[in-house]
Amino acid sequence: MKKIVIGLILGIAAGTIDVIPMIIQGLTWDANISAISMWIIVGFLISTIDLKINSIVKGILIAFLVLLPSAVLIGWNEPVSLIPISIMTAILGGIIGFSHNKIMERQKQ
Repeated sequence: MKKIVIGLILGIAAGTIDVIPMIIQGLTWDANISAISMWIIVGFLISTIDLKINSIVKGILIAFLVLLPSAVLIGWNEPVSLIPISIMTAILGGIIGFSHNKIMERQKQ
Protein backbone atom coordinates (compact mmCIF):
# COMPACT_ATOMS: atom_id res chain seq x y z
CA MET A 1 0.00 0.00 0.00
CA LYS A 2 2.83 2.38 0.82
CA LYS A 3 4.40 1.93 -2.62
CA ILE A 4 1.08 2.89 -4.24
CA VAL A 5 0.86 6.08 -2.18
CA ILE A 6 4.43 6.97 -3.17
CA GLY A 7 3.55 6.35 -6.83
CA LEU A 8 0.48 8.58 -6.56
CA ILE A 9 2.48 11.37 -4.91
CA LEU A 10 5.14 11.16 -7.62
CA GLY A 11 2.37 11.21 -10.24
CA ILE A 12 0.83 14.33 -8.72
CA ALA A 13 4.25 16.01 -8.67
CA ALA A 14 4.91 15.08 -12.32
CA GLY A 15 1.42 16.26 -13.29
CA THR A 16 2.03 19.59 -11.60
CA ILE A 17 5.36 20.02 -13.39
CA ASP A 18 3.71 19.13 -16.71
CA VAL A 19 0.72 21.44 -16.26
CA ILE A 20 2.63 24.60 -15.26
CA PRO A 21 3.75 25.37 -18.85
CA MET A 22 0.28 24.46 -20.11
CA ILE A 23 -1.32 27.02 -17.81
CA ILE A 24 1.21 29.65 -18.90
CA GLN A 25 0.33 28.90 -22.55
CA GLY A 26 -3.34 29.37 -21.71
CA LEU A 27 -4.46 25.87 -22.66
CA THR A 28 -7.98 24.78 -21.77
CA TRP A 29 -8.80 23.25 -18.40
CA ASP A 30 -9.79 19.96 -19.98
CA ALA A 31 -6.24 19.62 -21.35
CA ASN A 32 -4.79 20.47 -17.92
CA ILE A 33 -7.04 17.99 -16.10
CA SER A 34 -6.23 15.35 -18.71
CA ALA A 35 -2.47 15.83 -18.17
CA ILE A 36 -2.70 15.70 -14.37
CA SER A 37 -4.90 12.60 -14.44
CA MET A 38 -2.53 10.90 -16.90
CA TRP A 39 0.43 11.41 -14.58
CA ILE A 40 -1.49 10.20 -11.52
CA ILE A 41 -2.36 7.03 -13.45
CA VAL A 42 1.26 6.67 -14.61
CA GLY A 43 2.47 6.98 -11.00
CA PHE A 44 -0.02 4.34 -9.89
CA LEU A 45 0.93 1.94 -12.69
CA ILE A 46 4.68 2.38 -12.16
CA SER A 47 4.21 1.56 -8.49
CA THR A 48 2.11 -1.55 -9.10
CA ILE A 49 3.52 -3.14 -12.28
CA ASP A 50 6.48 -5.44 -11.68
CA LEU A 51 8.58 -5.45 -14.85
CA LYS A 52 12.08 -6.86 -14.57
CA ILE A 53 13.70 -3.99 -16.48
CA ASN A 54 15.60 -0.83 -15.58
CA SER A 55 13.38 1.48 -13.50
CA ILE A 56 13.94 4.46 -15.82
CA VAL A 57 13.01 2.40 -18.89
CA LYS A 58 9.98 1.05 -17.01
CA GLY A 59 8.81 4.59 -16.23
CA ILE A 60 9.26 5.78 -19.80
CA LEU A 61 7.54 2.71 -21.24
CA ILE A 62 4.51 2.96 -18.97
CA ALA A 63 4.23 6.73 -19.52
CA PHE A 64 4.23 6.32 -23.31
CA LEU A 65 1.72 3.46 -23.17
CA VAL A 66 -0.66 5.61 -21.14
CA LEU A 67 -0.08 8.59 -23.45
CA LEU A 68 -0.65 6.60 -26.67
CA PRO A 69 -4.46 7.02 -27.04
CA SER A 70 -4.24 10.75 -26.39
CA ALA A 71 -1.22 11.07 -28.67
CA VAL A 72 -3.24 9.67 -31.57
CA LEU A 73 -5.92 12.32 -31.03
CA ILE A 74 -3.41 15.14 -30.54
CA GLY A 75 -1.25 14.06 -33.48
CA TRP A 76 -4.22 13.87 -35.81
CA ASN A 77 -4.88 17.62 -35.50
CA GLU A 78 -1.51 19.01 -34.40
CA PRO A 79 1.36 16.59 -35.11
CA VAL A 80 4.01 19.17 -34.17
CA SER A 81 2.58 19.27 -30.63
CA LEU A 82 3.73 15.69 -30.12
CA ILE A 83 7.37 16.79 -29.98
CA PRO A 84 7.24 18.64 -26.63
CA ILE A 85 4.68 16.17 -25.30
CA SER A 86 7.00 13.24 -26.10
CA ILE A 87 9.98 15.00 -24.53
CA MET A 88 8.08 15.71 -21.29
CA THR A 89 6.69 12.17 -21.25
CA ALA A 90 10.15 10.64 -21.56
CA ILE A 91 11.69 12.92 -18.93
CA LEU A 92 8.91 12.74 -16.35
CA GLY A 93 8.26 9.02 -16.89
CA GLY A 94 11.94 8.27 -16.35
CA ILE A 95 12.06 10.46 -13.26
CA ILE A 96 9.01 8.78 -11.72
CA GLY A 97 10.41 5.32 -12.44
CA PHE A 98 13.83 6.17 -11.04
CA SER A 99 12.47 8.02 -7.99
CA HIS A 100 9.99 5.31 -7.09
CA ASN A 101 12.70 2.66 -7.32
CA LYS A 102 15.12 4.63 -5.11
CA ILE A 103 12.46 5.42 -2.51
CA MET A 104 11.40 1.77 -2.32
CA GLU A 105 15.05 0.63 -1.98
CA ARG A 106 15.50 3.02 0.94
CA GLN A 107 12.33 1.74 2.59
CA LYS A 108 13.72 -1.81 2.53
CA GLN A 109 16.93 -0.81 4.35
